[in-house]
Amino acid sequence: MRGLWAGLRGGAIAVWALIGCAAWPGPGSAQPFPSRPITFVVPFAAGGPTDTLARILSERIAAELHTTIVVENVAGASGSIAGTRVARAAPDGTTITIGHWGTHVLNGAILKLPYDVVGDFEPVAMIAMGTQLIVGRKSLEANNLKELIAWLKVNPGKATAGTAGPGTGAHVAGVFFKGKTGTDFQFVPYRGAGPAMIDLVAGQIDIMFDQASNSLAHVKSGAIKAFAVTSPTRLASAPDIPTVDEAGLPGLYISYWHGIWAPKATPKEIVTTLNAAIVTVLAAPSVKQRFAELGQEIPPLAQQTPAALAAFQKAETEKWWPVVKAADIKVE
Repeated sequence: MRGLWAGLRGGAIAVWALIGCAAWPGPGSAQPFPSRPITFVVPFAAGGPTDTLARILSERIAAELHTTIVVENVAGASGSIAGTRVARAAPDGTTITIGHWGTHVLNGAILKLPYDVVGDFEPVAMIAMGTQLIVGRKSLEANNLKELIAWLKVNPGKATAGTAGPGTGAHVAGVFFKGKTGTDFQFVPYRGAGPAMIDLVAGQIDIMFDQASNSLAHVKSGAIKAFAVTSPTRLASAPDIPTVDEAGLPGLYISYWHGIWAPKATPKEIVTTLNAAIVTVLAAPSVKQRFAELGQEIPPLAQQTPAALAAFQKAETEKWWPVVKAADIKVE
């Protein structure tokens, strides 16, 4: 009996040892994603249009993934400081970034970067298609786009245009506007569109070529003037603002789209998990309504995939890089 009890006790110990091994993964065991909080890097200052979209999405994505998402604003150098940080981050899904036409297309043509805007990131999802507004301080003499162009021409080099930094979408749009209208004005760079808008509302600068998501609320409150939307169609959320075609400057179309990326080599299954959460959040009526209020359209479901964002970013790069280089846009 004593021998039998010893054998049973040894077997029980062996069973518990096996259970213990199953319950407590070793140091090299894979953890289900996400097992840690996610840092969501915003390449501009808090309060700007890109930051606003990130904060609308972050809490809801966190709920879908049952984790914590920390929004971190890493401003400066037209978004390239944030780009460098994310490109060098561990490809484990715990660091992602929001970006747009400026950060993930234009920067590659204008700045000397320590990373590749296309090759050093994994596309996760396209989240919004937006446009720009041509806006001005409330006290500006001009009341429509033709009057603005006329005012700029009689005040060459004197007007100031705020941007989110050298080489950003606002800067590039302003350069195109100059070339198309034969006007001249000074660019004033900020660490993001949010701080620039504060100065426009305060009357410290004259104009901005700004994302609708950053400007619409101030236009509707009467704090600034809107001259045109850089789109062939009017905004559903602001149907009283004319298009550039209607306002007398046909063809000045600029689409300010946004996407989300992870570092290069992030495993496909993690990208798929992130994408699924984002797609679910974008389908929520409350998110659709909030985006619409900001002048942002959520792309069709087929355009929300990682592959669709990759293809779109490549097409935008092929379209805009030759234009930017031909315009000889420099960052001092």
